Amino acid sequence: MYKRLLTTVLLLAGLAGCGGETVSPTQTPTPPPVDNSPINYAGPPPSTDDVQQFKLALWDNISGKDRCGACHVQSSQSPHFARNDDINQAYAAANPLVNLNEPDKSALVTKVAGGHNCWLTSDSACADILTTWIANWGQNEQTSNQIKLTVPPDIQPGSSKNFPADSQLFADNVYPLLSAHCADCHKSNASVPISPYFASENQDEAYQAAKVRIDLDNPFASRLVGRLANEFHNCWSNCSNDAEALRIAIQAMADGIDVSELDTELVASRALTLPDGTIASGGGRYESAVIAKWEFKTGSGATAFDTSGVEPAIDLTLSGGYSWIGGWGVQFTNGRAQGSTSSSKKLYDLLSATGEFSIEAWVVPANVTQEGPARILSYSGGRESRNLMLGQTLYNYDFQLRHSNTDFDGLPSLSTADGDERVQASLQHVVISYDPINGRRLYVNGQFTGDADPSAIGDFNQWNDSYALVIGNEVSGDRPWAGSVRFVAIHNRALTDEQIQQNFDVGVGQKFYLLFGITHLIDVPQAYVVFTVSQFDNFSYLFSEPWFISLDDNASIPATALNGIRLGINGRELVAGQAFANVQQTLGQDYTAGSGQFLSRLGTLVPVDKGVETDEFFLTFDKLGSHDYVRVEADAPQPVSVVDLTPQPEVGMRNFAEINASMAAVTGVSLTNPQIEATYANLRQQLPTVTGLSSFVASNQMAITQMAIKYCDQLVEDSQLRSAFFSGFDFNQPASTAFASQDRNLLFDPLMSKMLGDNLLSQPQFSSVRNELNALVDKLSQCNGVAACDSRYTATIVKASCAAVLGSAALSMQ
Repeated sequence: MYKRLLTTVLLLAGLAGCGGETVSPTQTPTPPPVDNSPINYAGPPPSTDDVQQFKLALWDNISGKDRCGACHVQSSQSPHFARNDDINQAYAAANPLVNLNEPDKSALVTKVAGGHNCWLTSDSACADILTTWIANWGQNEQTSNQIKLTVPPDIQPGSSKNFPADSQLFADNVYPLLSAHCADCHKSNASVPISPYFASENQDEAYQAAKVRIDLDNPFASRLVGRLANEFHNCWSNCSNDAEALRIAIQAMADGIDVSELDTELVASRALTLPDGTIASGGGRYESAVIAKWEFKTGSGATAFDTSGVEPAIDLTLSGGYSWIGGWGVQFTNGRAQGSTSSSKKLYDLLSATGEFSIEAWVVPANVTQEGPARILSYSGGRESRNLMLGQTLYNYDFQLRHSNTDFDGLPSLSTADGDERVQASLQHVVISYDPINGRRLYVNGQFTGDADPSAIGDFNQWNDSYALVIGNEVSGDRPWAGSVRFVAIHNRALTDEQIQQNFDVGVGQKFYLLFGITHLIDVPQAYVVFTVSQFDNFSYLFSEPWFISLDDNASIPATALNGIRLGINGRELVAGQAFANVQQTLGQDYTAGSGQFLSRLGTLVPVDKGVETDEFFLTFDKLGSHDYVRVEADAPQPVSVVDLTPQPEVGMRNFAEINASMAAVTGVSLTNPQIEATYANLRQQLPTVTGLSSFVASNQMAITQMAIKYCDQLVEDSQLRSAFFSGFDFNQPASTAFASQDRNLLFDPLMSKMLGDNLLSQPQFSSVRNELNALVDKLSQCNGVAACDSRYTATIVKASCAAVLGSAALSMQ
């Protein structure tokens, strides 16, 4: 049946408010009365299949009294699209309010998005859910997911302040503060050099490093200022005062720079801001079996909304260390997003019903050193009991799933191969999938990893329906994952390889098509070079995959040379990131009406300058048709004179992970021992983080000693471990007799051979170590002041001897 969108003044007025109430733009609309009682329809049956589809997809979801059914019913507020006496009349009332070809353009959606009686705390979340329901109604239509490009505004590129080639203004105003307070780290010859080197002893090197962190048009928005004002990074007195001093210095520098007009010789396109583009997000995804979806669009607050449209919605509550990121997403440091057990039961009901599923996530791991495994997503009741889990261990993704051939923790896990190093600290599309034929499968960036499921096929009969879904941690809060989550979707059918590749190709996040007009440069109507642009994070944009198109399908495209595309922002060409400078194409040569001509598969990052809403972009060309710009490349800067660094020691220290792993290896105590894990978590930041010996301080040694004490305590307290380690030593004797000369060998020999090693080129003298241990045991076994010099005290002396060797430089140095 053909459906059309009729947006008449009468209908929109009818939607304006329940009971005809007029609501001014500054007023908060009165929400409908909340009544969660279900609507039991008992009217005439649907007259067509399409009416039935309308009822199942839309009416059943909006007719409740906590939603549209509070007002838009018979004998109440018109239009009566939620009436419950005749579904066919409700269908007739709803048709003019929906657009099944473009559901997000429906009057129902735009009205709710504008603040009309959303049943959640986010109008955009309600609009997204309504869009899904309307799309589900029209899913049998021959609709297209292709996004329609719209004509952008015609804007000339503006002008802006640009950095001078000479560094003197920087040296006179900003550099004195940086060199005085940041030189301990931010210079190339610091004892522990940290890039960027904006406090370098070479003023020109410092200037080059500082420029990208200075905003001449808005000094307070400078990254250098923000690090002090907002992140309290190494302030030298009071952070607010220090940030203000740096802002004043940058303002003084900016005041000495004139506004530069765009070079009239440049061959420049028209300009656009990000909001001027065509929204390109979500088109073409395969979502026929989606039962839960989080796009993290809200950007603020403590709730991530499930916008799948499948009830009940698993809205996630954010807590702990988290922050919203631009372009849709949430970054976790030591936080989590958790659903309630009642709403999470939807997963139990719908996944166990099919016996298969796929979960896809767009993630950015913060690093490749996370262990545990750290929980990216878990549907569980605690650290050792779950229905399923996606996690990270170093370079590996881990997939645990409880079924009839795994344990209650979902073990053994399916993990990616160590040598493949699948986890990277970059944006990745990760899918875990299970079905009764293939078992568990892992996909990264659209490709099956090839890792074989170590378990036989099973069923979900042992699943627990009282568990909760959590992202970024475990429900117990002790398995944090560090990184960003941009999107998560749960399907109650296993996706095929083609469907996974399709969803990977669509991408993630808030994306725009920016149509840079070039009609004024070539004789083609409505001609544009189009870039796919997204906000990559809070500090940069991603420009990728440009193509050429005319929005006039009847336009004739003559052969036109296009060489050297460069990006500009706020009236100036970018200094770096010109990934498209080598593009050479002939427009019209491979052009297809309606889809255009592809120009490049490359992408590049562009720094956020003035802000997402106001940054103005444009393109320049070395050659476009009859227009040429002769580009004279600047001379390469003179190389900075090399300064020899202070000679570094030839030996170093093991870092925190290496120390922990080494102690576990030599004692036989497991890394996953709860006592060890807790101690390691508390001391990890106090243990050495770098291997340089010059950075080793007393606090590092104290942490190593505490770790050694805990490992030795667990070794001695475990009767099996200690019997294997100290074979023949009698732990039942009191301390006064347990350490006779012959018995000490049973204690000292395994400590030295297993912790110091044998026949190494460089190691302590066994005789010297034995002398130190003898002195220690002599002193402790005298039991001076010890109330009970019994077998327990014997164990204590063994622990002390063990810790003395384990915590020594013999193990911590490398």
